[in-house]
Amino acid sequence: MRALRSTGPRRRRRPRRSSVGVTGTVLVLLVTLFGLLLGRLGQLQLVQGPELARAAVTVNTRTVTDHALRGRILDRSGRPLVGNSSDTVVTVQRSVLVDAADGGRDLVTRVAAALGLPFERLWGKTKLCGTAGSPPAPACFNGSPYVPIPVATGVDPRRALTLLEQPEKFPGVGVATEPVRDYPEPVGALAPHLLGWVGPASADDVTAGKGRVDAEDVVGRAGLEAQYDDVLRGTNGATVVAIDPRGIVTDTVSTTPAVPGRDVVTHLDARLQARTEAALARAVGSARAQRLPADTGAAVVVDVTDGAVVAAASYPAYDPSLFAGGISSADLARLTDARQGTPLRSRLTSETFPPASTFKVISVPAAVNAGADLHGTFDCSPNVTIGGHVFNNYESRGFGPIDLHKTLVVSCDTVFYRLAYAAWLGQGGLAARVSAADPFVSMAKAFGLGRRTGVDLPGETSGRVPDRVWKEQYWLDTRDETCRRARTGYPELARSDRPRADYLKRLAVENCTAGYQYRAGDAVNLSIGQGDTAVTILQMAGVYAAIANGGTLWQPQVAAALRTSTGATTHIAPKRLATVPLRPDVAAYVRAALADVTRPGGSAGTAFKGFPQDRYPVAGKTGTGEVFGKQATAWFAGYGPTTKPKYAVVVVVGQGGSGSKVAAPAVRQIFDAILALGL
Repeated sequence: MRALRSTGPRRRRRPRRSSVGVTGTVLVLLVTLFGLLLGRLGQLQLVQGPELARAAVTVNTRTVTDHALRGRILDRSGRPLVGNSSDTVVTVQRSVLVDAADGGRDLVTRVAAALGLPFERLWGKTKLCGTAGSPPAPACFNGSPYVPIPVATGVDPRRALTLLEQPEKFPGVGVATEPVRDYPEPVGALAPHLLGWVGPASADDVTAGKGRVDAEDVVGRAGLEAQYDDVLRGTNGATVVAIDPRGIVTDTVSTTPAVPGRDVVTHLDARLQARTEAALARAVGSARAQRLPADTGAAVVVDVTDGAVVAAASYPAYDPSLFAGGISSADLARLTDARQGTPLRSRLTSETFPPASTFKVISVPAAVNAGADLHGTFDCSPNVTIGGHVFNNYESRGFGPIDLHKTLVVSCDTVFYRLAYAAWLGQGGLAARVSAADPFVSMAKAFGLGRRTGVDLPGETSGRVPDRVWKEQYWLDTRDETCRRARTGYPELARSDRPRADYLKRLAVENCTAGYQYRAGDAVNLSIGQGDTAVTILQMAGVYAAIANGGTLWQPQVAAALRTSTGATTHIAPKRLATVPLRPDVAAYVRAALADVTRPGGSAGTAFKGFPQDRYPVAGKTGTGEVFGKQATAWFAGYGPTTKPKYAVVVVVGQGGSGSKVAAPAVRQIFDAILALGL
């Protein structure tokens, strides 16, 4: 029998693949991948390698600024007027705070309790200024995130050291010191308006510093601290540190040490500075004992041979140590309060006064240049009428016919009124051109008035010599307001002072239409240092120094040299500004008259009674400046010894009354100190 054949579908056999073909495909794939890998590695190493290397360094390192120690300010003998002391600082490592589950709150709480300080004060310092949750400056930390955080500054060193004795309780806590400005006041010399103060750097300071100043630096804000800030600051160093991805420092890569600032050696004598400050304070006290406000004042001692400022004081004064470590808002408000006399304001450089009769040493050579006879006789009447106005003697009575020598000795105003009026008429009076040459104006400017002296202190004002050009420009600048006042008057003042309000309105009516005119009254007021004339005490010291030395104007200079920490010294040369066109015979005539001012019969004779004129003769001139609406300004300007002039000494007291009673005794006391110190 034949077997039956199945009728179901038949399965087709797949052909077998060759094992050689599979292996080849895999090899091709592997070779391709390997080639791509090699190409990528080549790109990274050859093309992008340097860039990636720089990026790696940037990401993993940071540069921390090491701040340079600020230079000192010294007196001429090397006594520190400004130095550096240290504050105790408690720090916490940032890594400890980051690793703590509570962000370090518990640790900071324990540190605050141990130091006896509020927790919030320390906790705020753990926050970088500008980051989320940070308190406003200065409560936050405005420093580098890669240094230990200074959570408390100026703490008791004994309390701070107890933290180091318990590392298990205060992990990551350190104690360090940081420099702060120190004011030792050698022999009682404070000199705040000369020395100045420092404050934290602002954003503008950092920008202007072009890498030399960072946000943690301090910057000089006044006085020598500001004038020589670049010198005193030095050059900051840098430490490059390695950090981990959390921003925690793990290693130090490199260090560039900071270069300390240079010291500024001054011409100041600390002993004389202290006595000058005391003399000025006594002058203010004397004026106040006479029930005068005496709200401002200044005193200066200048070497007439080179312009060196040996001592200078401004009133009211302040304690610069208030700024060490940061001043409180209450103290800053007090120092800038006009009701307190604005103690921060320097009356040496930033305030002007009417020079009054101290100006007459300029008026004598000016009058001679205008044609007056140096050896002539002039009428010293009690008053004189010029342009319909009566002008009186202020400091003296009428003496009748006198020469210019006695005119200076007794300070007769009316002689100068007549001399100035004659010169004004000679220029053409009211019809004179704005450009007309005025001998009194020219001589004042030749002596340096109306421009800055160039003293190495910031904030100097130029003062004012009110000539025809100034008068016209001032009228143009104020005409609208003047004419408004001519119409409305001064009702706000009339309620308390009707006579003054009426006077000011009459003045406004007159000036509204003709205020540009340089009138006879302007000329005669200038001749005795009144009217709109305004000078600084340093300018008047320069005038009297030039009278004493024969006509040389020196730039006042406080700093004498710059000195490195190793002792290398760079001297600052004196600077001759100009030679005053002063005839030798006129200069000698004026000096002879000034020498008699301090002797019996002179306006300062009483103040210098008993002074050893035989071995140290002193010359000078009193001044009592009238200020509308205020008490008079007291002046005395002098120099000595007349035999071989060395120092010019000037004292001014705003609203201090009589120059002979208030300022002259102060100058006498300063000369007493010069003699006692053997200067």
